[in-house]
Amino acid sequence: MPTHIERPTRIQAAGNMPKLIDEYIGRVNSPADKVLSKKDPGVSVAHMRSPAGWQEPGQTPEFEEYTIVLKGRLRVNHKGGTFDVAAGQAVIAHPGEWIQYSTPDEATEYIAICLPAFSPQTVHRDDAP
Repeated sequence: MPTHIERPTRIQAAGNMPKLIDEYIGRVNSPADKVLSKKDPGVSVAHMRSPAGWQEPGQTPEFEEYTIVLKGRLRVNHKGGTFDVAAGQAVIAHPGEWIQYSTPDEATEYIAICLPAFSPQTVHRDDAP
C-alpha cells in the first residue's frame, strides 16, 4: 500500500539568515509504517526556500546530494571554482567533496535529495570563523 505523507516537517537551517527547509522524506519526517522506520536513513527529500543574501557554511558531506532549482538561482562554490544553477537546472554534489551553497542575488526555491539521508553528523560543516 502506498504511504501518504500529509505534510512536511520544518527543520532549522544553517546559514547567515533564516531559510525554510521542509523535509517530506528522511530522518525527521518519514512516517512509521511496515516499510519505513520513523527516522529513515536511506534518503531525504526536502523543499528549500532561501532568501537573497543567504549563505551556509561550507561542507564535506558523506552523502550524494541532488539539487533541482525551481525558482531563482543557487550559487555553488567548490574547490575548483564557482558556478550558478538557474531555475530548470540541477547540480549533483558528490560525497567527500567540499561544497558551499548560497543565494547571493535573489530568493531561490529548490528541492534537495540526499542519499543516504542528510544528517548533522554526516554533513561535516566547516567551523565558523
